[in-house]
Amino acid sequence: MQILKPDFSRFESIKDFPYQENFVDFENLKMHYLDEGHGETILALHGEPTWSYLYRKFIPILNDYRCIAPDFIGFGKSDKIVGHKNYSFDLHFRSLENLINTLNLNDITLVVQDWGGLLGLSLLGKYPERFKRVVVLNTFLPVGKKIPLPFKIWRMFAKYHPSLPVSGIVQYASHRKLSKEVLYAYDAPFPNKKYKGGAVAFPLLVPAHPNDPAVKPIQKARDVLSRWDKPALVMFSDKDKVLGGLQKFFYKLIPTSNDQQKIIIKDAGHFLQEEKGEEIASYINKFMKDELRA
Repeated sequence: MQILKPDFSRFESIKDFPYQENFVDFENLKMHYLDEGHGETILALHGEPTWSYLYRKFIPILNDYRCIAPDFIGFGKSDKIVGHKNYSFDLHFRSLENLINTLNLNDITLVVQDWGGLLGLSLLGKYPERFKRVVVLNTFLPVGKKIPLPFKIWRMFAKYHPSLPVSGIVQYASHRKLSKEVLYAYDAPFPNKKYKGGAVAFPLLVPAHPNDPAVKPIQKARDVLSRWDKPALVMFSDKDKVLGGLQKFFYKLIPTSNDQQKIIIKDAGHFLQEEKGEEIASYINKFMKDELRA
């Protein structure tokens, strides 16, 4: 298994990401994470094909808390494994287990979006006692039922594209035009296609059959969330071409999500943290202070 270290020089010109690098050892890999501030712990998980840069706008607003945002293996400033077949749901899941165990995180407020939801909510499903609250942004919990045609096309695109256009994917799924500087930041972790195995793998790891290895932990997440009695906030955006409308699934699944105001983030696409990060962080701040009761 060939491992590539990040080319840190590619991150030097990113002006709006002044945060210190932190690394945790995971097997023979290094996983990067942000660890900013003090107070109650917020664990924020990114998805496909982004990295912790997605949460940069949260940190100044949530400065009364300890904000931790890792880069999944294969993304951001974490090590990359060459070849998409070397990535698995289990690899990513164990890397998150390792992170919360190494940092001894408890009473966590979990914030998830996209693949961060599949993995992070599965982590909550296994360790519900370690989580105090959950914030669900544009994600889903698939358990191997029939995949819609647009998603099949996306899987084929990811698998067979000669070099996945990472910033192009972020732009396509966004509502507004992103700046060249922001698009560069999303491309920065990937100097060439050898670095993109993780990004290619995520669409292919979404469970397409009931016997897929990811189904059991995701079903456990559904089961635990269906009995969840701690605070839960669901916030989706109104212009998501990928997972728009699925907030209804979570309102139905998580009983306590209906205790909070039903908030839709307006004029934002799939990567709502990128387009409306400050607004979302303000709502999370109020939620943690119990100021969003319905």
